[in-house]
Amino acid sequence: MSDIHSINEAINKRAGRKLLPSIAVSLSLVALIWFALAYHREIFAVVVAVAVLLGIREIVRAFSAGGIYISSVGLMIAALALSYATWNGGIAGLAVATAIAIPVLLIQLLTKGPEGFVASATATTFSLLYLPFLGGFLILLGRTSTGLERVMTFVVLVGCNDTFGYIVGVLIGKHPLALKISPKKSWEGLIGSLVFTVIGGILAFKYIMGMHWWIGAVVGLIIVFTATCGDLIESAMKRDLALKDMGSLLPGHGGMLDRLDSVLISAPALWLVLELVKAWL
Repeated sequence: MSDIHSINEAINKRAGRKLLPSIAVSLSLVALIWFALAYHREIFAVVVAVAVLLGIREIVRAFSAGGIYISSVGLMIAALALSYATWNGGIAGLAVATAIAIPVLLIQLLTKGPEGFVASATATTFSLLYLPFLGGFLILLGRTSTGLERVMTFVVLVGCNDTFGYIVGVLIGKHPLALKISPKKSWEGLIGSLVFTVIGGILAFKYIMGMHWWIGAVVGLIIVFTATCGDLIESAMKRDLALKDMGSLLPGHGGMLDRLDSVLISAPALWLVLELVKAWL
């Protein structure tokens, strides 16, 4: 037992997070997503909206620590409006709601006066686009009659990227991918993500989506790129704001944003591919 504990501690130290709690949280989130989509798809939209609200809470605190003001209430109301509009109006609803929310939030900032306005306006707009807008594509994936298949395929793709990139990086990672942004990310981990996400994409598209295997391979490549970039974007934010994690809500992961980083950038990519496939094939 002591040997197992020692091995686990060594993995935790090398990876920078606790392995077992991380696995437990990931499996719990997958179970919640599956239940929501299998039982009632509207529940999935609520789950996404709650995750976005928790992410907003974290990003507001992060910018506040950097001396930048964002109205958490205004941003949360906008997030709920975007989620509702997306579920009911699809991509058009998401686009119109975003176009309305941005000027409303900027007008609200005028009540704080001109001091720090540019920084607050920029952070507010970024936060709206980064969380509610990109999160809206998760709702778009789940709102159709094949929402369960689409979202579970997405879970497989992102899960393969994160899990195998993490495992391979911990075991044999030696060459940093982006040393100044995320020192623990390695080229070996990226190769692990690439190989297993392509395999996962092939299997998911063939057996879950019922589509050609080569589409899954192409999507796997795309998801590795978007998920890795999403992770690096959030890492750059944390380094710029001198934060280790965005929060501590999820054991083994950090905050909600630490779990959503690769998801938010990847959801629009999968949605776009599926729309193109539907239109052309």
